Amino acid sequence: MSARKHHLDGLAVGLLLACCLFWGFQQVLIKATLSEVPPVFQAALRFGGATLLLWLWSAWRGVALWRRDGSLLPGLLAGLLFAGEFACLYIGLQYTSASRLTIFLYTAPFWVAALVPVFVRAEHLGRMQWLGLFFAFVAVLFAFRSGLAGDTPTTHLRGDLLALAAGMLWGLTTVTIRVSALSRITPEKLLFYQVAVSALLLPPLSLALGERWSWQFSPFAATSLLLQTAVGAFASYLAWMWMLGRYPATRISVFVFLTPLFALLFGSLWLHEAVTPSLIGALALVAAGIVLVNRKPR
Repeated sequence: MSARKHHLDGLAVGLLLACCLFWGFQQVLIKATLSEVPPVFQAALRFGGATLLLWLWSAWRGVALWRRDGSLLPGLLAGLLFAGEFACLYIGLQYTSASRLTIFLYTAPFWVAALVPVFVRAEHLGRMQWLGLFFAFVAVLFAFRSGLAGDTPTTHLRGDLLALAAGMLWGLTTVTIRVSALSRITPEKLLFYQVAVSALLLPPLSLALGERWSWQFSPFAATSLLLQTAVGAFASYLAWMWMLGRYPATRISVFVFLTPLFALLFGSLWLHEAVTPSLIGALALVAAGIVLVNRKPR
């Protein structure tokens, strides 16, 4: 394994931007596919396919997935947290709006920033970095203020709580990886724990929710599922796991605030939603937040 770095370099920033860009696009892609494939069934197919791709990739690269290295228990924990995050996320969409859910989901970096320094002193955040994290979160609120203003009084608290739980589980997954033996294993094995556990747990959950399974996909739905699997659940998550093993989790986690903003941009291009001054202001705030969080100490 390469030595850990204390700050983000150009490679890390480029990978983070690419991941967040695709994740923002993927949110719109999933929404556009819901009319044909139910959400949890989509997730089950995505992680099932990603598990197969990852196994083939590891076999080709000669990466051992079954070797004993002390990572089994934290790996299973990370897998359960990962699967729980997506379960809360998709179930929550039934009770609250997507904009409200996204805001609460992206509280995840606060869990990382608050808990990782407890175990890893080198990742302690200073005042300016906490200010940057605050700026980034305010940016998400600012971007979605129009959606919040249009919410009806019938919005259920249950959906908001499930979204908060999803954000917490996402943050706890990152913390588990950073503070356990998982930070010392290969990115392939680290991702395998999460996608394999999800592939096992999400199909019965989909059936329990009463989702109808259909294997007749239109060309668009088939392309969507392929992109979600190959690029989303395999390539981008593998890059994310690689970065978690080499860069400070507190620094890279703040970049996830870009994802909902990219989702708004793609929504405006694909779904013809207006790009408002709120979005422009949000992009400026999140950029300032990222700069502050990743500011090198003197």
